[in-house]
Amino acid sequence: MAYVITDACVKDFVYAAECATSAIAPAAGDPAAGTISQVYINPDECIDCGNCATSASMGQFFRRATCLPTRHRLPRVNRAHFQ
Repeated sequence: MAYVITDACVKDFVYAAECATSAIAPAAGDPAAGTISQVYINPDECIDCGNCATSASMGQFFRRATCLPTRHRLPRVNRAHFQ
């Protein structure tokens, strides 16, 4: 997984639209969009293109390798959404 989405993300579907591989879900039209509090990155589909990070304005995205110890749970949270 190249990127993780933090809990600072407030369900902005722009990130899903910017993703080159559709690794960010749910998309705005997805029925699941109304049932979640944020969007998530599928670690098996993320190709590290950086489109999500460049479209974000408030540090919602981090490279997995640079996650601070206080955010160690985020990769698991993102992966769990897709299992």
